[in-house]
Amino acid sequence: MDKPKVVLGVSGGIAAYKACELLRRLTESGHDVRVVPTASALHFVGAATWSALSGHPVSTEVWDDVHEVPHVRIGQQADLVVVAPATADLLAKAAHGLADDLLTNTLLTARCPVVFAPAMHTEMWEHPATQENVATLRRRGAVVIEPAVGRLTGVDTGKGRLPEPAEIFEVCRRVLARGVTEPDLKGRHVVVSAGGTREPLDPVRFLGNRSSGKQGYALARTAAARGARVTLVAANTTGLPDPAGVDVVQVGTAVQLREAVLKAAAEADAVVMAAAVADFRPATYAAGKIKKQDGQEPEPVVLVRNPDILAEISADRARPGQVIVGFAAETDDVLANGRTKLERKGCDLLVVNEVGERRTFGSEQNEAVVLGADGSETPVPYGPKEALADTVWDLVAERLG
Repeated sequence: MDKPKVVLGVSGGIAAYKACELLRRLTESGHDVRVVPTASALHFVGAATWSALSGHPVSTEVWDDVHEVPHVRIGQQADLVVVAPATADLLAKAAHGLADDLLTNTLLTARCPVVFAPAMHTEMWEHPATQENVATLRRRGAVVIEPAVGRLTGVDTGKGRLPEPAEIFEVCRRVLARGVTEPDLKGRHVVVSAGGTREPLDPVRFLGNRSSGKQGYALARTAAARGARVTLVAANTTGLPDPAGVDVVQVGTAVQLREAVLKAAAEADAVVMAAAVADFRPATYAAGKIKKQDGQEPEPVVLVRNPDILAEISADRARPGQVIVGFAAETDDVLANGRTKLERKGCDLLVVNEVGERRTFGSEQNEAVVLGADGSETPVPYGPKEALADTVWDLVAERLG
């Protein structure tokens, strides 16, 4: 079989060196990659590097190899075009249809999915001109992933950092796998919760659960690859890298998660509550470590109920037509308990799966049935968690219309 053809566009930003890692991941995973840098990009990484890593000649001009009509052919033959980093200048040219070099010509002739990974200083990203250009590109069907927050050039810190190459690669992989040029969640804002809350007993101990957050992160990555603006509320997901193009809000307890979800849901089209939220928390918090007393049994731990976030946001929708999705981890009578919980929570969809010490939690695989308030049942066979995520977003997209 022919290898998928990917065009890697590189514009002139300091983050251009990171594109070498993205190129390596694309080629090693079986993609035929043609690198098309801008002239400015070659000030950061030379043509010899791109040629050696890709196995293809590199040019920035439409005048090279004119007999092959590269300014047309490269875009026409591509299965995916990804620009990383995409500078403010490149985004402006793409949005306004300018074509003064080989990369911008390629963008005009491409009829495949296009992904932009912006990288620039915070002030440039937040400027109204850049935001208008991004909105234009998204409206036309391009996937423009949000920049990461972190260290920028020099001592500056803020939003505008290029997401990690491994996470950009995951977006590209998901976009290629779907094989559609029009992202079905473009223009949508979705909120996903992930991980497991922890309710402190004292400065050392807490009540928690086994949730790793991997399913929630798969939902966030998949939504970003389908064009959505994603807010991920992550509870104790240490060790999981931030998905590219996703705004991550870190929380610890159920109360903190509720506050973050309610804030983000105020302007969201859909909310997917994949986090394992503790039903109870200790009634009191010991300021010092609870000591073991010789010859004495410990005092009973009194628990109080945590707020039911899923039922709350289902009953009081922040926006008309907002779609709410819950998750239910069950150990027995899975479907019966799921149907009861779906009715009690009042959400539109409930993802029900059987869990246990060696099932689902921490695994890269999952198996579930998605129950609908309309009586529907959508089984998802055992497989990668991103497959379940895609099914959930398929059902959400149907309900969003």
